[in-house]
Amino acid sequence: MTMSQTLLPEFDNEMKLTRKALERVPDDKFDWKPHVKSMTMGRLAGHLAELPAFGTSIVQTDGINFDKGEYKPAVVKNRAEVLETFDKNVAAAREAIAGATDDHLRQPWHLIYKEKKLFEAPRAAALRGMAMNHIVHHRGQLSVYLRLNDIAVPAIYGPSADEM
Repeated sequence: MTMSQTLLPEFDNEMKLTRKALERVPDDKFDWKPHVKSMTMGRLAGHLAELPAFGTSIVQTDGINFDKGEYKPAVVKNRAEVLETFDKNVAAAREAIAGATDDHLRQPWHLIYKEKKLFEAPRAAALRGMAMNHIVHHRGQLSVYLRLNDIAVPAIYGPSADEM
């Protein structure tokens, strides 16, 4: 079994679970945030929608340098745009992962911010740590946002209190 064949079932499952959470984001709560330092629910949903593209970048580039100003956050106005962006990015990332050879996934990938290398690891590890785990982290945040707004939280790794 190749590394991409090992990564894809996990990728597919995490994307399915993330989409379930994104489907719950109401358009009228896009400006809501739990704290002054927090992202709005709309920005958080947009970030989750754009994060699968990180997986594509991990496969297709040697790294990302945020100092170059190439990253532009996704601007989404409603749930439909979130889901459209998410689905497009998931499809592209899945295609990139599926087409990557083991040798390619063993090659290093890095992340630079403020002239410092914050992360460097083989692409396979970057896919799991910087792409999938990053999505899981923000999906957890979104689950809290949903709960704080009395919106049913979807079952993720087991039943939620709303789906028992």
